[in-house]
Amino acid sequence: MSRVTLHATGPVPPAEAWERYAEPARWPTWAPQITGVQVPVPRLAAGVEGRVRGPLGVTLPFVVESVDEAARQWAWTVTAGPVRLHLVHWVADGPDGGSTTGLRIDGPLPVVAAYAPLAHLAIGRLVRPLDGS
Repeated sequence: MSRVTLHATGPVPPAEAWERYAEPARWPTWAPQITGVQVPVPRLAAGVEGRVRGPLGVTLPFVVESVDEAARQWAWTVTAGPVRLHLVHWVADGPDGGSTTGLRIDGPLPVVAAYAPLAHLAIGRLVRPLDGS
């Protein structure tokens, strides 16, 4: 198993960055590697199971492990066959206003290394204004 921790800071207020996480339907607006999400609820909650769709229509099952609205932190596990990635996300006040988001990814080294650049791009977009917003 390997672990990488990523951070991004931008001008979006922490409450807005958190809402972009908390509502799975919004994930494709800031995460270019996600083209759709199938979940039975409109908001993250511990125990929620769903599927995330990526490029070429590939869908992967996931389960939300925990959600702490007050701390603006949540964790989930995504599965691709025998491969599991555990991801922990959080949002905090930025050092000069705005917000800082963090992401810790745990999984097999080749998968973590391949996913980290896409994840870093996504969390950077999470804390920045989106086109049309």
